[in-house]
Amino acid sequence: MSEKPSDDQPSASEIPDDVWEQFTRDTERDIRGSAPKEPSARARMVTERLRRQEERGELPPGWRTGPTSWQERNGRAGRRRKLWAVLGVPVAVAVAVVALKPSLLPGDPFGTDEPRAAASPLPVETAAPTAPPAASDPETPTLDEPFAGSPALRWADGEAGIVLPEAKAVGPVSKDRVEQALKLTKKLLVAANLDPETVRGERPEAALSVLDPKQPKLLDDLNTALRSPSAEHDPVTMFSRFDPVEIRPAGDVIKTRGRMTFERGSHAGVAVRADYTFVYPVMRADGSTEVTRTIVRRVLDVELADPARYRVTPGRLTVRTYDEEIGNSTCDVHDGYLHPEFPSSGDKSTDPTGPTTDPYDRSRSLDDGHACGTVTRT
Repeated sequence: MSEKPSDDQPSASEIPDDVWEQFTRDTERDIRGSAPKEPSARARMVTERLRRQEERGELPPGWRTGPTSWQERNGRAGRRRKLWAVLGVPVAVAVAVVALKPSLLPGDPFGTDEPRAAASPLPVETAAPTAPPAASDPETPTLDEPFAGSPALRWADGEAGIVLPEAKAVGPVSKDRVEQALKLTKKLLVAANLDPETVRGERPEAALSVLDPKQPKLLDDLNTALRSPSAEHDPVTMFSRFDPVEIRPAGDVIKTRGRMTFERGSHAGVAVRADYTFVYPVMRADGSTEVTRTIVRRVLDVELADPARYRVTPGRLTVRTYDEEIGNSTCDVHDGYLHPEFPSSGDKSTDPTGPTTDPYDRSRSLDDGHACGTVTRT
């Protein structure tokens, strides 16, 4: 007998006949399926035979229970769980790391390995800066990124960093003469500081060809410095040179930044002032991949004099003054080359006696002296 339906349940009369019949059939089927079943004749025979074998001692102990004991089953499962626990910890950590940085997976299967955004280049320097460049992230330079952590990352590459000002006539000196003087000055800067042959220590013929051979003493001093370098005659005061036995470039880019100005000269010509800084990423020539940088700032005052009034060679520059400041090169070594120091070397060959300076600071004038100082960054 079924229970009387409650007031909020539908009565049997409210249930459609087909639904009620389906419910009745399902209920009867479930009752039949859950009712105890009488063993078949074959099952009874097997059971009786096993009972007799057990009475005669023909069956092994524990045949009714399967495995020897529950501890054995639990032990095997426990070992599997422990193994999974041990494996699961590093796997979980790896999954978490990959989730945070999918680019760690080889091949970047998720397409997240985006290249580092290129630093926006600085505009051309048209006036003296009023402060040194801001501090950069302390990154270690590498072969792939030799300017990492350097303000020079945003500087122009090589010759592109030497942008000539617009030529204009100065007094009686024509615009064309001014333009010629600017181009010759650029040629000198490029040949002395960017030409691959010069940088790897060869004789800077292209740079020497710009200088006036009639200028007293200059070419003689430079030739002496190149032939027999010494403290008094050192070619690095004019040319950026590295010993190829010791140093090789880290890539083919030298960063350049500076400016050029001009005015009427003292010898009826045009005087040009060039103030440029060059940053050289280098590595040892012994196969090491450690990268460091040497920074060279040069200030040149040259003049393209009037050959009609003065005994000068047409189309050649007269050097009035030249000065340099070198950051990260061993002091008191005058063999004609720059000698970068690497962080891994740990020791310094000469104790610094000069001031601490920022080699990237183009807002200050160069000191007259050349004492061995300390740079704040490379």
